[in-house]
Amino acid sequence: MSFFISDALAQDAAASQGDPLLGLLFPIGLVVILYFLMIRPQVKRQKEHKKMVEALGKGDEVATMGGVVGRITDLGENFAKLEVADGVEVKIRRQAVESVLPKGSIKEL
Repeated sequence: MSFFISDALAQDAAASQGDPLLGLLFPIGLVVILYFLMIRPQVKRQKEHKKMVEALGKGDEVATMGGVVGRITDLGENFAKLEVADGVEVKIRRQAVESVLPKGSIKEL
């Protein structure tokens, strides 16, 4: 009968138990690495973007996430009017502003 079923060999009970905290060290380490490599930089970028959007002012030259470049002519709490050409204004969400351009950047375009 031992031809089909191999003999079970008992292991030392103390060797198989180990330290339970040592088994949790690897998953905890992965969570810490995930936090520092992915979550923390994203939260930092979000804070910087929120600060930039709150500091927008009339006359600032901005680029939106959609690639529209223009000068802010009017600001509201959630929306802004952007002059993209002479006499052409577009209403955008303030959160859609990707970056504030240096003064005179629109003339170069």
